[in-house]
Amino acid sequence: MRQLKLNADAVSEYVTRRFAITRDDTACTARTEGDADIRTRGERPYAVLTLAYTCPAGAAGPVTISSAPFLDAESFVHSTKTIVHYDVDGQRGSQILTLAEPSVAVAAGDGQKPHQARQFFLLGTEHLLFGLDHILFLLSLLIGARGLRDIVLTATTFTAAHSITFLLAACGVVDVPAAVVEPVIAASVVVAVAGFVLRDRTDNARWRLPTVFTFGLVHGLGFAGTLGIDESWSWELLLSLLSFNIGIEAVQLGIIAVVFPLLLLLRRSPFHRWALPTLTVPIVVVSLYWLWDRVTVSA
Repeated sequence: MRQLKLNADAVSEYVTRRFAITRDDTACTARTEGDADIRTRGERPYAVLTLAYTCPAGAAGPVTISSAPFLDAESFVHSTKTIVHYDVDGQRGSQILTLAEPSVAVAAGDGQKPHQARQFFLLGTEHLLFGLDHILFLLSLLIGARGLRDIVLTATTFTAAHSITFLLAACGVVDVPAAVVEPVIAASVVVAVAGFVLRDRTDNARWRLPTVFTFGLVHGLGFAGTLGIDESWSWELLLSLLSFNIGIEAVQLGIIAVVFPLLLLLRRSPFHRWALPTLTVPIVVVSLYWLWDRVTVSA
């Protein structure tokens, strides 16, 4: 906080230079309101800077919002995405700004645009594709499934659970520290593999779906934490979140459609007794490393 106060002018200058608003192709003048602040969400600190923009008198045309912070060339972070929630002349919506699409123009009567929902859908697909811990949990459930009915019940349970907490956490209703969420997600992979290893020794039918539901709730918190939205409730926000969640489900269904038939073929092969357990070895090793790493980092 002390460093932020000492460098408040530099931070303000950097942000106002990289985040611009124009109306009728004329730049609006930015000014900071109050002091910069440090807030936390899920134990993740972030800086809050409030800017007020004054647009030219009489301007009533489209408003263009542009964002270009943390360019790749600056080597701070890479592939930055800025989520903008706007309310312009009664037109509300959300937009993801990237290096490829760094601005959004809003005019009266626009409303929420279809491509905005598409952006959040694609962001959801990207998140799951690069979320290896979520993928390994899903693969562990597939390896432990006994048939198509089991897969349908398991996938439905997992989807329902993570959708609940994702929406609640993204809207700010629930806030669980990442120091709790991330280790539990890693542990969920180990438990899912254990369910497969012990399925013939114990009656796991009773606890399988409740366990999947419980861990699904935690995975939903992880999805919301990664998205990092800090916005009050609105129907436009809900549409964006649902689009993001549908993107996650699309990738999840794609993984099931590809992997489960392959596992069925493997189960019918003469070497299935050792092949399936062998598949779980790298999954357990990676998830145990994650668990150790996340617990020690949080400590």
